[in-house]
Amino acid sequence: MKKIMIKDMPNHIGETVKIGTWLANKRSSGKLAFLQLRDGSGFAQGVVVKEEVGEELFAVAKGMTQETSMYVIGEVKADERSSFGAELNVTGIEVISPAKDYPITPKEHGTEFLMDNRHLWLRSRKQHAIMKVRNEIIRATYEFFNENGFTKMDPPILTGSSPEGTSELFHTKYFDEDAFLSQSGQLYMEAAAMALGKVFSFGPTFRAEKSKTRRHLIEFWMIEPEMAFVEHDESLEVQEQYVSHIVQSVLKNCKLDLERLGRDTSKLENVKAPFPRISYDEAIEFLHEQGFDDIQWGDDFGAPHETAIANHYDKPVFITCYPIGIKPFYMQPHPERDDVVLCADLIAPEGYGEIIGGSERIYDYELMKSRLEEHNLSMDAYAWYLDLCKQGAVPHSGFGLGLERTVAWISGTEHIRESIPFPRLLNRLYP
Repeated sequence: MKKIMIKDMPNHIGETVKIGTWLANKRSSGKLAFLQLRDGSGFAQGVVVKEEVGEELFAVAKGMTQETSMYVIGEVKADERSSFGAELNVTGIEVISPAKDYPITPKEHGTEFLMDNRHLWLRSRKQHAIMKVRNEIIRATYEFFNENGFTKMDPPILTGSSPEGTSELFHTKYFDEDAFLSQSGQLYMEAAAMALGKVFSFGPTFRAEKSKTRRHLIEFWMIEPEMAFVEHDESLEVQEQYVSHIVQSVLKNCKLDLERLGRDTSKLENVKAPFPRISYDEAIEFLHEQGFDDIQWGDDFGAPHETAIANHYDKPVFITCYPIGIKPFYMQPHPERDDVVLCADLIAPEGYGEIIGGSERIYDYELMKSRLEEHNLSMDAYAWYLDLCKQGAVPHSGFGLGLERTVAWISGTEHIRESIPFPRLLNRLYP
């Protein structure tokens, strides 16, 4: 008898197999018990027929509690009603460990209750599907960058400086020195790009801001590429190709998961490069035409503004060339204007907001030095970064994609906290 996983059942039609599973749910009548089984690879139905298995085994099937672990033995049968075309005619059950008072029942629960039981909530069909989508985005990310000549690098999580300043950093001590949880690996990736040409990192980042919204997390994961000899417009092309690649990969490889989530895939099928581009100036003008009187040139966009702009398009949209006063110190000024920089935010459709922020980077030594001074940043802390501008500096660009917000958008998830496997306590305190 072969031990298989649920996802492999369609390849074993007519065979008797053994599967290690948990009981996700069940229903029964006087003669039949329908077991909803899961094993991490997927979900399947097991049917227990009383006349075929006898009183004793049927009583075991009817009496098992939700999330009891077991081995089930049975014949795999074709079933067109199943999402993947197979079910199990159960002939044997070996209970491994019963579950007691499992708190997440099939009834509706509030988000706070579910987040308090996140270690168990991950077992649900919806969370299983979201995590599969997340995993596919990560897999496709490595595929894209590996196929396009990027080298994976790992910046430190404890840092002595920040790309964005220190107002939103978690402070700690590194022996006798000040240190911070990383806000971004960008500066280190710029150094790596000067050595390896095209690089990317993928790791946790932190923001010390109490944002009670469905779109923000205090700890999240970022994909951050940096590219030497790549200017602003070239970087935008890489960004739209990358986002197109991960969306199309999810559509191809996560069909059942998107179906389980009730995702309208027609809204994803059109996500293919090129993406529309509008300038910050044009965005402000558009918002005024739409009746927004709460924003003026020089202000940053809020969620309602981004949503209004995104709703005007059927795919992600770039907003380019923001005012210099609302962007970080390292962004390259526009060659024909001194009030904006060569940058772009990529806004996802359907109200999910910014998923990418990127720019061309400053590489002129004197300009970088003056920008550090303007932002009152420590020359000692940034000495190594400033040194990059003296040692064969070249035009270069990069961007950062927030994984969780991207997962939320592609999966159609309402709350971003559902997109991270194990939110830290801080993410629960400030949802």
